[in-house]
Amino acid sequence: MGHDIVGYNKAGIEIAYARFNMWNDNATILYTLLDAEHYNAGVSGSGNSSTFSVQQIEKALKNYKNFFPHGDISLLKNDSSTWDQKQILHFIENCFSTAQKEGSVRVLFC
Repeated sequence: MGHDIVGYNKAGIEIAYARFNMWNDNATILYTLLDAEHYNAGVSGSGNSSTFSVQQIEKALKNYKNFFPHGDISLLKNDSSTWDQKQILHFIENCFSTAQKEGSVRVLFC
């Protein structure tokens, strides 16, 4: 069990992936940034998906930068929290890039 959060483009191709084990509280950060807490089923995602607009993903990226104001500096560390922080940032950035090109991105929460 764990949280597998996957972003897809309109063609159904995976463009972003984040993985958290079931005991990793950092998964809740990504759910919160995406305003998708209702997809968090505790030890895993709910199995449902949602389509996010450019504006929603842009808001998640802005919220990430507010939540981790010194993200660039702290990403140089090599602990698991920092790894998760980097994983979250890459996920949101990849979703944002796709949403900008296609107008939206679909995210699956497993």
